[in-house]
Amino acid sequence: MAGKVKERAGIQSVEVGFGLLEVLSKAQGPLMLRDLAAAAGMSAAKAHRYLVSFQRLALVVQDGASTRYDLGPAALKLGLASLSRLDAVKLARECVGQLIEQVGHTLAIAVWGNHGPTIVHWEETPQAVTVNLRLGDVMPLLSSATGRCFAAFVSRDAIAPLLKEEVARAQRQGRKDMPTSLAEARALLDEVRQRGMARVVDTLLPGIVGFCAPVFDADGHIALGIVALGPTGTFDSAWGGAVEKPLRAAARQLSSDLGWRGA
Repeated sequence: MAGKVKERAGIQSVEVGFGLLEVLSKAQGPLMLRDLAAAAGMSAAKAHRYLVSFQRLALVVQDGASTRYDLGPAALKLGLASLSRLDAVKLARECVGQLIEQVGHTLAIAVWGNHGPTIVHWEETPQAVTVNLRLGDVMPLLSSATGRCFAAFVSRDAIAPLLKEEVARAQRQGRKDMPTSLAEARALLDEVRQRGMARVVDTLLPGIVGFCAPVFDADGHIALGIVALGPTGTFDSAWGGAVEKPLRAAARQLSSDLGWRGA
């Protein structure tokens, strides 16, 4: 058919056999042959033939006592090699274009820098309200969605001095929209962890709503945050709304791409 892209030829048996490896990668532990075969959608006899070859390649190992199968050392080496080549910011930048079409608001990427959460990428929609932020800006921990997100998920030792400083400043300024004690700050960050992401409304910038979703690496550490910003009049600030839901989904997918296997 004219205009149809011709699919490149491959080796079907390799693709079929990979199904067994995929099942093992998602399993909570080693599997019996019958369970592994059933999950991969093939007979036990067929699965066994693939597993014999995978064992020879050290992609799969079988426990002699339980006879259960699990991923082998060669699979681990491949996984680690792939992870070592991943660039979290590059992956995030590649997904921002599609995500901005979904949410219709300004998006940014932040990482943990020497002085705190730092903006490293910024994309605005044509209808975006101008905000006074620049690449390289370090975001405050308690008054920005970005800061709250990182403060909730980086190590407590890393944020302790900054947290004390910001709480003291909020006390001096008499802020009503920010924690003015360490106990209040910890309660706020506990809520961020329970929600799985951070939100601020009219806190850092008047009339602006912000969400920040964490992206985790294979070790469960926060690799970056994806930020969405917009004016209160047009930005859906609801949990599970038109901005939060796709933002959360994108962060989860990126985390999965980086090897994270959290809940």
